[in-house]
Amino acid sequence: MAKLLGPAEIRDLAELLGLQPTKKLGQNFVIDANTVRRIVKSAAVVSGETVVEVGPGLGSLTLGLLEVGASVVAVEIDKRLAEQLPITVAQLAPDAQLTVLAEDALRVTELPGESSVLVANLPYNVSVPVLLHFLEHFPTVERGLVMVQAEVGERIAAGPGSKVYGSPSVKAAWYGEFSTAGKVSRQVFWPVPNVDSILVRFDRRAQPGTEPERLATFELVDAAFQQRRKMLRQALSVVLGDSAAASARLEAAGIAPTARGEELTVADFLAVARAR
Repeated sequence: MAKLLGPAEIRDLAELLGLQPTKKLGQNFVIDANTVRRIVKSAAVVSGETVVEVGPGLGSLTLGLLEVGASVVAVEIDKRLAEQLPITVAQLAPDAQLTVLAEDALRVTELPGESSVLVANLPYNVSVPVLLHFLEHFPTVERGLVMVQAEVGERIAAGPGSKVYGSPSVKAAWYGEFSTAGKVSRQVFWPVPNVDSILVRFDRRAQPGTEPERLATFELVDAAFQQRRKMLRQALSVVLGDSAAASARLEAAGIAPTARGEELTVADFLAVARAR
């Protein structure tokens, strides 16, 4: 077993770097080795796989992934952390294969090699945009496990009809199957966040439509959930011209104009986008 980081090592590294975790970057570092191993096991990462990790921070999860023999491509926006990570890994897992990109995950459009798995403790403030960005830009990522704020994770994995079903649920479903994989105690983080976390697992499937159709579908999804209490003939009138045009398009797609966004699957939204 590799040496993983515990509370003392995390605080020592933070002190070495003069690091005060910031809310702006969503920095909450995992300090519990058992939680790290649970995440790696839940993600079913095996030796020889290339894993992309977003926001590795001080390296807790990175070391857990390297421990099972995976190669890791880590994307870290904080330059101090990006520079320290290879040093930490060299000390604790000298034979490991690690590549660090000191970049904003939302701007990355190329990765070295072909990562087949995404495993990350995603910063709370940008978790959904980062997840959707990686699914859009890196089709080689076939599956993954991300840790996000519990409320956000439940929304991503929700199905039609659920109270928490919304825009993130539909957009995620465009790319694959999503499900929750267990809560994570807030006590395993430093600093302790004021929200609970949850693991979300996904498996990619073939996208249901073309790129122009995805853009058209996502525009409808945004409109539907910006006014989720309204019937779709009203909510979609902003995008489709007026209420009559929206009603005609919905009927052409086999959807009742009086339905609401939370009732529609991603396939339903795509049918509306395709209807003319």
